[in-house]
Amino acid sequence: QRDFENEFPGVTTNFSQYIQDNVQEGLSGVKGANSVKIIGPDLVKLEELANQVKHVMEGIPGVSDLGIFYILGQPNLNIMIDRDKAARYGLNTGDVNTAIQAAFAGTVATTVLEGDRRFDLTVRLKKEGRDSIDDVRRLRIGYTTSNGGVAYVPLEDISNISLDTGASYIYHEKNERYIPVKFSTRGRDLGSTVIEIQEKISAQINLPDGYRISYAGEFEELQAAQERLAIIVPLALLLIFALLYALFNNLLDCLLTVSGVPFAMFGGVVALYLTGQTASISAIIGFISLLGVSVMNGILVQTYYRELINSGRTVKQAILEAHEHRMRPLLMTALSAAIGLFPAAISNGIGSQVQKPLATVVVGGMIIGPIFLLVVVPAIYTEVLKRVKPKKRRKGLGG
Repeated sequence: QRDFENEFPGVTTNFSQYIQDNVQEGLSGVKGANSVKIIGPDLVKLEELANQVKHVMEGIPGVSDLGIFYILGQPNLNIMIDRDKAARYGLNTGDVNTAIQAAFAGTVATTVLEGDRRFDLTVRLKKEGRDSIDDVRRLRIGYTTSNGGVAYVPLEDISNISLDTGASYIYHEKNERYIPVKFSTRGRDLGSTVIEIQEKISAQINLPDGYRISYAGEFEELQAAQERLAIIVPLALLLIFALLYALFNNLLDCLLTVSGVPFAMFGGVVALYLTGQTASISAIIGFISLLGVSVMNGILVQTYYRELINSGRTVKQAILEAHEHRMRPLLMTALSAAIGLFPAAISNGIGSQVQKPLATVVVGGMIIGPIFLLVVVPAIYTEVLKRVKPKKRRKGLGG
């Protein structure tokens, strides 16, 4: 890419693939994983602000594939008809526009019949007569003289003709114009990168009235996912506690059942830290999976513990036997899940950025969580149950 930029100054290069472009365009509206959209009415001002935004973003760590989708650069031939000058010849703007269109774009003169088929016959000036701006200036516009004859006047005598730079592409969203500045993130998490971008743009760029900035792409999807998870996760926790209470009919038993959950979560955090990954949406899904498996493991231990209490075991005996007899199924479940997801946790191929965080969290939690559940949680059971009054313990745990 650097060789291309040195060979073709001013040309922005980027390497991608067709499907990736389509997916990114569906996310951000442009061919880029993320985009900063500067919204406003004036195209020239939009490009000026886009260059300022790009300059600010160039110094932010983690920002890569930075580029502007320029909207100006298309050469336009502008013909501004002078109404007063045209009126002197008895011409109006419609007459002049019709002559210009016929000369350069063509107009239907008649219809040609060929058997049962019809064809429009279009006429316009020869290529040699419409190649340059001078040809446009010399175009003769016919008008009717006072004696009923026809005379001609050059187009440049009744109009102002110029070759200007216009818009090559105009981006619209919700009936508003905008210019996108695309970027990707590498070597840094998306959330902190975009937050730094927002802070520096707000501090260094003053937007005129009528202009604003929005962020689209993966960051927009991240925000939407976080909003959904902020509702779904608490509801899931409430549902889990409701089901546990319906199963044990005792709040203490519910709390003891989920006592191993923090250790499984800790294992997922450690795995992410050791592999240098961040808490993405994929990783959060992995934590939710760990939550379900950890609660299930806790239910296995707690139900067997209650059976032992009902059979006459002491609290200490019941705790030790419950964890001893449930050790094999817990370790088998954990190891099978960890071994199955381990290849995904160490993968670096296409698509690994989605599956790798989830697999890493599950593998770390499945290895560390059950170990703590079998080693540390029995001590927690013992300390907690020692402080519970005998009657309350027998009522809650003995059924």
